[in-house]
Amino acid sequence: MKFYYAPGTVSVASAYLLEETGVAYDPHRIDFKNSEQTSPEYLAINPKARVPALVTDEGILTETGAILEYLAGLVPDRALVPADAWQAAQMRSVMYYLASTAHVNHAHKHRGHRWATQQSSFDDMTAKVPETMAAACRFMEDTWPLSPFVLGDAMSVADPYLFSVCTWLDGDGVTIADYPKLAAHFAMMSARPAAAVLRDKGITR
Repeated sequence: MKFYYAPGTVSVASAYLLEETGVAYDPHRIDFKNSEQTSPEYLAINPKARVPALVTDEGILTETGAILEYLAGLVPDRALVPADAWQAAQMRSVMYYLASTAHVNHAHKHRGHRWATQQSSFDDMTAKVPETMAAACRFMEDTWPLSPFVLGDAMSVADPYLFSVCTWLDGDGVTIADYPKLAAHFAMMSARPAAAVLRDKGITR
């Protein structure tokens, strides 16, 4: 499989799970600074001009949640998607929140052009990011088990997703130490061998 990523983006979640599961992949870094995501070659892979993208024998996946669940399906013995219907729904609730709320909050800092056209609007959105990301952290801290994994005792595909979002917090003006459960989860995920490999490869810090 070919995996297209950019350091510091949500593609870190999929890269983490690739390393965690040991699924073989061929990494391809997309250079956002040189707008490689909008090149004709990459648009042929992902017309959204975003990362991640995973090229499989069956086709191409371009959404983080879909990629994570696909990878989990390749290693069923790891039980990274709970067998229990309620727990699986809780896992997806976490992932949808990260995608639709936390990620969108973060994107307002550098991706204001998705929602507005005026520089004053961009400035206002950027200024709001520490507040909205802090609110997201407070929700996660108060609502999710995080003991020690997102759902409790066992890792699920929601854990690398949350890890990737937490890598943004410092740059977003949020002190993760203000949220002890979230900080403990991030420290635990950062200490796993998968995270060390990502740091060695320059995919995350």
